[in-house]
Amino acid sequence: MMDQAPDHVGTEPTPAAAGTVEASGVLVHCAYDEIVDIDALVPNPRNPNRHSDEQIRLLAKIIKHQGWRAPITVSNRSGFIVRGHGRLTAAKLLGVDLVPVDRQDYATEAEEWADLVADNRLSELNEMDNLALKDILQELDSGMLEVLGADMELTGYTDDAMADLMSQFQSEEEPQEVEAPEPPEHPVTQAGDVWELGRVVQCPRCGRLTDV
Repeated sequence: MMDQAPDHVGTEPTPAAAGTVEASGVLVHCAYDEIVDIDALVPNPRNPNRHSDEQIRLLAKIIKHQGWRAPITVSNRSGFIVRGHGRLTAAKLLGVDLVPVDRQDYATEAEEWADLVADNRLSELNEMDNLALKDILQELDSGMLEVLGADMELTGYTDDAMADLMSQFQSEEEPQEVEAPEPPEHPVTQAGDVWELGRVVQCPRCGRLTDV
């Protein structure tokens, strides 16, 4: 049985510029229902998804540079987070106080659980077009991100991960050359030799095969 989280407390967002909103200094680009105190959010204690420290570090860096592109989804039924546990942890790493929240209704506990599990599971079923990915990453690595004062980690790829990915393509596209062996010092076949292949003789001049 799913428990109930404490009541939430909403907070007014801070206007940053025309058409933009900030939450603790981070731009909010996504749709949301309200900006809330981060301490008011309660992760689902049975969330099966686990986030590595490296994943959270990259996610925090992306949120800091890109702003909020997706809110944290909270269930009106239970009060627990349904989607966005990783974003919550990343926000805590950034030290922000306010985060955007999307509140959704779930008729039953089963609906809520299904949405939580599907959010994690469906991303695992993606199939990456590695050639298209390589082209995009190479374009970004040509200086497009540097103009924005950013680096390739905004794609989720570290330098080591990029190197590993590109090395895979190099091995596929550029097969290693095999050096031809040195000719023997005293070859068996000499110029003008005629080889007999069973009852067939090959002419050394034109290569024609003749029955004998």
